[in-house]
Amino acid sequence: MAYETIKLKKYSDVIEEYEAHATIIPGMLLALNSDNEVLAHNVSTGNAEKMFALEDELQGKGIDDDYTAGDKVQCWIAGRGDQVNALLRDEESAAIGDFLESDGEGRLKVYGADIPDSSFYIYPLQIVGVALEAVDLSTLPEGSESSAGGTYHNPRIRIRVV
Repeated sequence: MAYETIKLKKYSDVIEEYEAHATIIPGMLLALNSDNEVLAHNVSTGNAEKMFALEDELQGKGIDDDYTAGDKVQCWIAGRGDQVNALLRDEESAAIGDFLESDGEGRLKVYGADIPDSSFYIYPLQIVGVALEAVDLSTLPEGSESSAGGTYHNPRIRIRVV
């Protein structure tokens, strides 16, 4: 089922407005930079604040209308239990119950408990959420629609924030 909003279920409604550092797609996992701007979360498998770009409904825009650099972005700081219509990485395959983490480009990927060879890193805020639907993008042809809505380069997945 394709949803036309990013906030699917909210128990908290913490929304901040920040300037976009670069292009941002609604549903993207965001990070705050040292210039007090938001950008796509850019550390694959790293710690992540559960902050997502909302659609700019105040300007009459929907989830397929991107923000550009310099735009004011509506940012939702989702809390535990909130449900988000987030972006899933291209070619990813997620099952219901899979834990999801950042792919380093503002999208989510299935959590992989890889430990580096020479050292041990602890990222206590690495897992962003759990998949509430199965989405298989492993064989999705270019330009087609994913089962959760959104094109191949903008696939969506319903998640619960943990």
